[in-house]
Amino acid sequence: MELIACFSLFFKIISFVVVSEGNKINDCPIIGVLAQDVRCPSPGRNTYIAASYVKYLESAGARVVPVMINKTEEEYTVLFRSINGIIFPGGRVSMFSSDYAKAAGIFYRLALEANSKGDYFPVWGTCLGFEQLTLLTSGKSLLSRTNTSGVALPLNFTKEVKDSRMFKDFPEDLMTSLANEPLTEHSHKWSVSTEKFNGNEELKNFYRILSTNTDGQTEFVSTMEAYDFPIYGTQWHPEKNAFEWTRACIPHSAAAIRTTFYMGQFFVNEARKSLHKFPSQKEEQNALIYNYQPTYTSKERNKSSFEQIYYFN
Repeated sequence: MELIACFSLFFKIISFVVVSEGNKINDCPIIGVLAQDVRCPSPGRNTYIAASYVKYLESAGARVVPVMINKTEEEYTVLFRSINGIIFPGGRVSMFSSDYAKAAGIFYRLALEANSKGDYFPVWGTCLGFEQLTLLTSGKSLLSRTNTSGVALPLNFTKEVKDSRMFKDFPEDLMTSLANEPLTEHSHKWSVSTEKFNGNEELKNFYRILSTNTDGQTEFVSTMEAYDFPIYGTQWHPEKNAFEWTRACIPHSAAAIRTTFYMGQFFVNEARKSLHKFPSQKEEQNALIYNYQPTYTSKERNKSSFEQIYYFN
């Protein structure tokens, strides 16, 4: 972890201008979604990806590749060169010892290396993925316990939002709704407090804070983007509004649904700037999520918090 933090700090010392080759646009982006261990595995159900992340990206014009855990660094490097971005999704696995964390660390390092050379590759972290990014960047766990497990909140935007890449194309009325209505769903027991974030030089110099929230006692960072790299994080879940229905705290208003699609559109447009591609059409077809079928899990006996899940061996 210290090596990753030092590597990250090195790249933050220099301000990079990251552009894809010749400003070309890739209208067929493929985005990886990182899998993680099932808490109670069973035959055929050892790792999973919530289907809402897949739908979220597909609705904005991308295809999805599941990024399996327990692969070698060489295998991840080959996959990195084939896809156009990656999402570290929410979950409950360890940020330190899980195979999710190990894979995220490899892709984070590869993304820093590539982007520093003008090879555009966006990274997104949601909830646990957001927390994982802060750990990878700082080399430290800066989490504080918050009462935010199952609540919808408006965003308290910072002055940095006016210069952000993430929100620059959002309609003014939607930004007003996000600032005043509870449109963002939070499902986390841990957060990075604004105080700890600003007290850590690595985080403060690498990311701009775009929004904060509070549980009534602790103010925490809820949205961030890197200054010089296409790396983004939300402590809240933009994918849930349109595609998850199992919890009453998930907002489904018209403005909430628009939030899902504008966030998805932003990240997919970031992936369009990546020119990575699979070595052959056959390898691409074999890697896509279309080779798997989601399971309708919200109706099962042990009801899942997700409507549908992709399970893997």
